[in-house]
Amino acid sequence: MQNRQSSTQLAPRSKVGWRAYWYRVMYYHDERDEKLFDLVLIGFILLSVLITVLDSVQAVHVRAYGVFYVLEWIFTIAFTLEYVLRLSVVQNPWRYARSFFGIIDLLSFLPAYLELLFLGSGHLTVIRTLRVLRIFRILKLMEYTSASNQMLDALSRSKNKIFVFVLSVLTLTTIFGSIMYLVEGPQNGFTSIPRGIYWAIVTMATVGFGDITPKTALGQIITAGIIIVGYGIIAVPTGIYSAELINSYRNQRRVEEHRQAQEEDATACSRCGLVGHTADARYCRRCGEALPGISRATSSPDSSDSADRAPA
Repeated sequence: MQNRQSSTQLAPRSKVGWRAYWYRVMYYHDERDEKLFDLVLIGFILLSVLITVLDSVQAVHVRAYGVFYVLEWIFTIAFTLEYVLRLSVVQNPWRYARSFFGIIDLLSFLPAYLELLFLGSGHLTVIRTLRVLRIFRILKLMEYTSASNQMLDALSRSKNKIFVFVLSVLTLTTIFGSIMYLVEGPQNGFTSIPRGIYWAIVTMATVGFGDITPKTALGQIITAGIIIVGYGIIAVPTGIYSAELINSYRNQRRVEEHRQAQEEDATACSRCGLVGHTADARYCRRCGEALPGISRATSSPDSSDSADRAPA
């Protein structure tokens, strides 16, 4: 299990017993029982989301309410047991509970129990909202796709650039919103600068909703410029994210190739992982660590010689 890649950085609570078994089944995805667990869980997620979507259709809800109710509680109990197991097998349960997937796992079953608390109190809107929250279960699928890890890594590394981009867009929309407030005025719907900023955001991001439209010739010219600028701005975050995604893919590929080389190379350094040493090399050329190929027998003559040279 040491040579395989786990889907979590959390250490197991125990290396033997049922905790070790379920840690392997839930956080590794290579063996037969591990793949079976993933397939069953993915099937539960897809079915539960499908039931949530169909239950929102009034005609289907009236006909199949009983079936949906039973299935929903089967899924809820299954996700609850999975969540408790994940907390039980890791060394730091609180860290898992605060993680992204830990919160998603909690949201996958918590609405069903909260719905019981609100049942009979007449808060139908709250109940409906809690049912919709079950759609978060589809985010659990991200844990079982390697591509999602690359996307999240690329998004994390490009967050500073995206933040600067968003700040620049907000600055532009504030400027354009203020200009349109001065050009058009309250008589044409631009009753305040915040409303002008709202119009600028909608116009720059899309083509406008039509609830506020410029009436003057100067305002229409400014609007045309904002739309053109908006089309150009759309390409900026796409390019930033795409570049980071490519870098993330290259890094992951480099790590996989390095791991494969370590497994195939008997002279790989156990400390820094450097590969490609010559056949007669005894120490790592990067960190000086003794290579695995050196046996204790080769070092014993040196120790005996030094013992012979020691003064009596």
